[in-house]
Amino acid sequence: MNADVAPRLGEWQQTWRLMAAAALGIPFWVATGAALPRGCASDTCSWIVTGDPLVALGCLTALLWRRRFPLAVALAVAIASGASTLAVGAALLALCSISTRRRPVEIGVVALGYVAASQLILVLYPIESPPGSLWLQLALPTLSAGIAVAMGVAIGAGRGEMRSLRERAESAEREQTAREAQARALERNRIAREMHDVLAHRISLVAMQAGVLDHRGDLPAEQNRTLIRGIADGSHQALEELRDVLGVLRADPGRPEPPQPSLDRIPELVADARTSGLDVTLTTTVTGKPSDVVGRTCYRVIQEGLTNAAKHAPGADVHITVEGTAGDEMRVNVHNTPATTTTTQPPASGFGLLGLAERIALAGGKLSHHPTPDGGYVLTAHLPWPNHDHEKRS
Repeated sequence: MNADVAPRLGEWQQTWRLMAAAALGIPFWVATGAALPRGCASDTCSWIVTGDPLVALGCLTALLWRRRFPLAVALAVAIASGASTLAVGAALLALCSISTRRRPVEIGVVALGYVAASQLILVLYPIESPPGSLWLQLALPTLSAGIAVAMGVAIGAGRGEMRSLRERAESAEREQTAREAQARALERNRIAREMHDVLAHRISLVAMQAGVLDHRGDLPAEQNRTLIRGIADGSHQALEELRDVLGVLRADPGRPEPPQPSLDRIPELVADARTSGLDVTLTTTVTGKPSDVVGRTCYRVIQEGLTNAAKHAPGADVHITVEGTAGDEMRVNVHNTPATTTTTQPPASGFGLLGLAERIALAGGKLSHHPTPDGGYVLTAHLPWPNHDHEKRS
């Protein structure tokens, strides 16, 4: 809405303002009639009972358009009030209305027109004025005009403040909507990353076991049952973990999220990979307890390394090294030898290492991965590990 355009008035709001303006003009009209010589109103001064009310009615009617043509209506009514004491209320309402715009030039023009027109009453009606009363004849219209202007400026200031508050509220609402949209996007990205980390590992192990069954028809019955059981267990665990992740979306805000992986769960991850058929060795040399972020990131690095080994190097040996010291850094290395068997590889998402690199960058670390000369692959992550205990003691 344009700042110069006042809000549209309702029917009742318009009506009571016009009634107040008409009521305000009655005392001026009565006082003028009382000041006339006796019998003048029915003879030479008949204007006060004929033309005066008609002019006032015209001024009140013109006020209906004061918000569409503020300056023109206010100036016309102010000047017309010089021919009608009953229209003084309408003139003061017009002056108050134009003052809400808080434009000094417009206010000055209309106020000057009102004060000048008020002096026409002495010309229109034969009212005797005591000597030296000119200042009083100017002071009363000026005072009434000043009161109308002050009220109008105050109303305009209040409207401006309300408009400012409304705009700020709308701006805050838009910013809140944008923040919520951004939060939803970040949450979708986080959930997508969690789903990838959770499912890619499980599905890769299942695919590896299914590939072994497909290419090794000479396996003993016991080994076949072990692989089939591993496929069933892996599929069940993948569904359970997916249900946990998606449950966060459907749950109420008070429902806690599934427990996040940590450094303490790495042996469990390695044991699970061994059960699925990977030949994994784990060497851990960690002094102290890292933060949850560092521990969770280490877990995800190893999980991604095992997933890629199961996908791209079936039958390979996987060597995992985790070492770190508080105050220095945490180093995670996942190295797999070349594949020893050939199986149909599951489709790759292409986002595993990309998402992992983003995780590590957010933790302030570095990720490197490349093939080795013997045809294997190595994945290495370096994560900062500040010594918070030492900082607290300091």
